Amino acid sequence: MQLDFFPSRTLTLYLAKMFASRIAAVLFLLVLVLLALDLLATSGKILEVAGNGQAEIARYAGLRLPQLVSRFLPYSVLLATLITLVTLNQNSEVIAMKAAGLSAHQVLAPLLLTAGVVALLSFGFNERVVTRANATLNVWEGGGFVPVPPVDPASGGVRANAYLTDGTNILTATTLAGRGGTIEMTGVTWYARGPGGIIKEQVRAPRAVYAKPGWRLENPVRFDVASATLTPLETLVVGEDLTPERIDLQAVDADALGFFELRDTIAAFEAAGRRSGELRAKWWHRISGPLSAMLMPLLGSIAAFGLARSGQLFVRAIIGMALGFAYFVVDNAALAMGNFGGYPPLLAAWAPFVLFALVGETVLIRTEE
Repeated sequence: MQLDFFPSRTLTLYLAKMFASRIAAVLFLLVLVLLALDLLATSGKILEVAGNGQAEIARYAGLRLPQLVSRFLPYSVLLATLITLVTLNQNSEVIAMKAAGLSAHQVLAPLLLTAGVVALLSFGFNERVVTRANATLNVWEGGGFVPVPPVDPASGGVRANAYLTDGTNILTATTLAGRGGTIEMTGVTWYARGPGGIIKEQVRAPRAVYAKPGWRLENPVRFDVASATLTPLETLVVGEDLTPERIDLQAVDADALGFFELRDTIAAFEAAGRRSGELRAKWWHRISGPLSAMLMPLLGSIAAFGLARSGQLFVRAIIGMALGFAYFVVDNAALAMGNFGGYPPLLAAWAPFVLFALVGETVLIRTEE
C-alpha cells in the first residue's frame, strides 16, 4: 500500500466528499457575512443616485459576489482543511488509517486531489465570471453608480477612471468607451501644467471625442488658476499628442481582462516599448493564485497528526492556520513588490507558492515521515 499514492477508492471518496462539503460550507458562510457587511457600507452610496432602488442593490450584490468567491476561496480551503483534519484526528480516524499502513502523504492525497479540482474550477470561474463582473462593476462604481448604457464588448467595452498623460499635462475621464478613433470619454477633466508641475488651468467637460488630432471637449468650462475665473467655452481641442493607440495602452484594467486577453495586452505593451512588469506579474498570478488551494492541505496537515489526547491538537491547528495565513501575507507582499518593479514578475507570482510548498513538505516529512 505504501507504493500507492492514493488509499483505497472507498477511503478516497470518503475523505474527498468530507473535504469538499466543508469547503462549500465555509465559503458560503464567509461570502454571506462579507457580502452583508459590504452592502451595509455601499447601499447608501447606491441609493443616493436618483432612480436607484432595490434592483440596483441586487445588481451590485450579483456583481460583488463573484469577486468575494474568488478572493476568499483559498481561505475557505485552508479553514476547511483544519476542520476536516481536526475532526479526523479527534475521532481517531487518522490513527486507524496509519495503523492500516497509510503514510501521511497518502492520508492527505484525497484532500490534495480535491484541492486540485477546486483550483481548476477557480481558474475557469475567474476567466468566465469574475473578469466580466470586474469590468462591469469597475465602470459602474467608478461612475458613482450612475446607470451606464450598454456597450458592445467587441468595440472595446467601457473602462472606468482613465488617467492619461500628455507630456506634463493630464487628461482624466470617468468612463472611456470604445477603442481607436471611436473612443468616447465622459466626465472629462484636462489639467494644463506649467514648469514644476504647477497646474495653470483646469478644464471640465461632460464629453470628449477624437478630433484627429487631439480630443474635442464638448461644452467645456475653463478654470484659470492665476485669475481664479471660470470661462464657459463652446468647444476646445486638447492633447494633440495623445493618440488613440496610446490611450488603448494606458487605460488598461488587468482585473477585467481574461487570461489570453491579458497575454495579448502584455505583448502590445512590449511591442510599444512600455513597461509590462506589473501586468506580467498579474498574468502569472492568474495561475499561481488558484493553485494556492493545493497548498492548504499541506500547510494545515500539522493538525492531522499527533495524539488528540496529548492536549496539543489546538496548538497544532493554530500553527496550521498561522502557516496558511502567512502564505497569503507573503503572496500579497511579493505581488506588490512585483507591481513596483522590486521583483521580477515570475518571481513575484511563484516564489511564495514554491517557498511554502517546501515549508509544508518539510514540516510534514520531519514530523510524520
